[in-house]
Amino acid sequence: MQTNTTVPEARPAATILLLRDDPEFQVLMVKRHQQIDFASGALVFPGGKLHQGDADPAWADHASGWDLFDDVQRKLRIAAIREVFEEAGILLAHHCNGRPFETVCDLDIRAKVDRGELEFIEVVRDLNVQLQLDSLGIFARWITPPIMPKRFDTFFYVVRAPANQLAACDGHETVDAEWIAPKEVLRLAESGERTVIFPTRMNVQLLAEACDSADCMRRAEERPLVTVLPKLEERDGQRVLVIPNNAGYGPVVEVVG
Repeated sequence: MQTNTTVPEARPAATILLLRDDPEFQVLMVKRHQQIDFASGALVFPGGKLHQGDADPAWADHASGWDLFDDVQRKLRIAAIREVFEEAGILLAHHCNGRPFETVCDLDIRAKVDRGELEFIEVVRDLNVQLQLDSLGIFARWITPPIMPKRFDTFFYVVRAPANQLAACDGHETVDAEWIAPKEVLRLAESGERTVIFPTRMNVQLLAEACDSADCMRRAEERPLVTVLPKLEERDGQRVLVIPNNAGYGPVVEVVG
């Protein structure tokens, strides 16, 4: 009998760490719907895979910082901003006069964008705003191990949340949106009160080393970007995932259940 040894391709994806400092240093996390096929029920950062519309060249007229990035980073940053718009109702954009976008994002429009019935670029055009591609800092890059049936090549971005926008889950992919201190996320994961998948937990751990959003973004800018591709090894009779020691997370050995 032959076995299929084809390794699934890692699809480009983007996720976003929205930070705020009031009432304390917190990150926005959403709870995945139980019926979603990837990380169902888990506490995650808003994000997802790239869509075709994220590569529309017309974005050049609707995105600040366009000339600062290559084609890959442009698409990923647009995807990250679109995903947080769909899942949490926050739009990282500003008006042509530089004033931050602060309007409540319409839930029906968000749902239409999510279902592919309305292009995100049309929403941005109608609002006459510019996406803030240059406000996002790169926090990390993780690639799903080859042993997994679904694989993603995910860039994690970090940004300060707009002061006057309220997060609200979409009720479809996400069923809750919560501002939460990084150390509290780790406590909830350790106690089993919340499900937090390995890559998310590792990046929350990195977040927890910062004292506020400015410190976090400074650390991210200064930290060398090391792509994390967890490897499966056997140690002391256990299957474990290991990641590069120079990626900034310290020595990590995760037992695979």
